[in-house]
Amino acid sequence: MPETKIPYKIYLDESEIPTKWYNVRADMKNKPAPLLNPATLRPMTAQDLAPVFCDELVAQELNDTDAYIDIPEEIVNFYKMYRPSPLIRAYFLEKALGTPAKIYYKFEGNNTSGSHKLNSAIAQAYYAKKQGLKGVTTETGAGQWGTALSMACSYFDLDCKVFMVKVSYEQKPFRREVMRTYGASVTPSPSETTEVGRKILAEHPGTTGSLGCAISEAVEVAVHTEGYRYVLGSVLNQVLLHQSVIGLEAKTALEKYNIKPDIIIGCAGGGSNLGGLISPFMGEKLRGEADYRIVAVEPASCPSFTRGKFAYDFCDTGMVCPLAKMYTLGSGFIPSANHAGGLRYHGMSSTLSQLYHDGLMEAVSVEQTSVFEAAEQFARVEGILPAPESSHAIRVAMDEALKCKETGEEKTILFGLTGTGYFDMVAYQKYNDGQMTDYVPTDEDLAKGFAGLPDINL
Repeated sequence: MPETKIPYKIYLDESEIPTKWYNVRADMKNKPAPLLNPATLRPMTAQDLAPVFCDELVAQELNDTDAYIDIPEEIVNFYKMYRPSPLIRAYFLEKALGTPAKIYYKFEGNNTSGSHKLNSAIAQAYYAKKQGLKGVTTETGAGQWGTALSMACSYFDLDCKVFMVKVSYEQKPFRREVMRTYGASVTPSPSETTEVGRKILAEHPGTTGSLGCAISEAVEVAVHTEGYRYVLGSVLNQVLLHQSVIGLEAKTALEKYNIKPDIIIGCAGGGSNLGGLISPFMGEKLRGEADYRIVAVEPASCPSFTRGKFAYDFCDTGMVCPLAKMYTLGSGFIPSANHAGGLRYHGMSSTLSQLYHDGLMEAVSVEQTSVFEAAEQFARVEGILPAPESSHAIRVAMDEALKCKETGEEKTILFGLTGTGYFDMVAYQKYNDGQMTDYVPTDEDLAKGFAGLPDINL
């Protein structure tokens, strides 16, 4: 029987919404390596970044010292529309697996955008409006970030130009139409509308695109359009900062019942969800106050952590963005047309990359069909249809719970459920029809991407 002292859903009060973001870099002994100017190969300064990003976001991007940064009241008030988000005990999943493990998940799909991305979208739109800008440009993979940003821009009456990875643009027309409903323009990437898009299409005819391609196009439009700046939904330090509300709320909810997770699991594409979930727990680990086993889960088709190189690389395919030191497959790597659109980035957050490099967390890759097998089982017993991205974390959470079944250990597992999969039915259809395949790049495939890594030794 369920433990009556712990409810199925642990809700926080509105007053417990975080009023400060947590900056994990402040507690890191080994700071992430600085972004480099692609022209000079020198560390990027605030002046270098100002033409691309909003001024306040530049300050957050470069801040390695302040552990806590105040959340503006207007953003906190917006958060109240959908936060605090629930922490859910997966009693039904535990029963179905027959495991002694206790499984919890932080559910971020309880808003119209359907994902955690709104946490940073509203912050970035707020700073753009505060700066007096006309609008912003961005990229989106699965469409969750584009949806969230279009909502945030609508709220602040900003124009929003979205470049959507072509394979997702074609697979997810409903997600595209939600963006347009909120007033955004949506262009499949790579496109003929930008110089870098035309160059990529010439070099890779018929390509299904990648987040790296879409980033290049969005940045080009931002820097060449007066009154616009570029915003990004993952990878950057500022995004992990904003997403720390996930982990801060999860930690507060767990502490209400004196629960300490043994294993914390998150899907990893660029790092926004994983970084947000683990930040306060990682902070304790860095300060020597507690220990946790932290696991990043990525698709086997785009394995930047598990098979990538820790090196300086361009953040975009067009090589117009700053270089970041990260685990990367090479900016020219274009992953297969898998159904985890939000996990199709060639690299990883420099903050998470440094933590992984220092042995403070683990990483595993999982194949597509096993991910959807876990997603369907989860949907049938927990009543939520999960996004393909989140389902990577579900797969490994289930695997860890089954290991506990074998050993009899009663470990406590926490994972992040980034959002819902109601716009991902093409993927579920292919899985149900037996048409889904598992593509894993060969060493030769990866070597092509690695060959394009810049020769930088710093």
